[in-house]
Amino acid sequence: MSDFQKYVQRYLDNIPSENWLGELKSSGEKTAEMYSKLSEEQSLFAYAEGKWTLKELLLHLADTERVFQYRILAFARGDKNELPGFDEELYADQSFANERSLNSLLQEYQLVRKSSQILLETMNSSALKNTGIANGNEISVETIGKLIVGHNFHHLNIIKERYLPKL
Repeated sequence: MSDFQKYVQRYLDNIPSENWLGELKSSGEKTAEMYSKLSEEQSLFAYAEGKWTLKELLLHLADTERVFQYRILAFARGDKNELPGFDEELYADQSFANERSLNSLLQEYQLVRKSSQILLETMNSSALKNTGIANGNEISVETIGKLIVGHNFHHLNIIKERYLPKL
């Protein structure tokens, strides 16, 4: 198994069921529910020095999902251009998430998720099988959709394990 395959599998293993489109909706709802219980002060919490605050983590989810949405759209439509990777640390550093209200970040996350749901739920099976090159690796549209889900659950688990016990 290549390093890229291991990277992908790490996230896919977080999806609780075979119904990944259902889990797309579920993970969004669970994330919104978890964040809606936080205060502004709590949302600025980072569990260790150099780690993202909960606000930064939420915007990271939305930013990553947007990048994945573009890859999904491009590959589903047959675009053969190789797409670049992205530096999640740079994105977080330049997000200014901590200057925004938790409510605005949560609304943005929910809108991005709804957009992903519509995009993926309306694709036919042949488009889901299309592949393209992103960050130097070939990947299918369906796998990118599943990565959105698995990535979200990965971060929900981190929040439960490393953030919430310390709040």
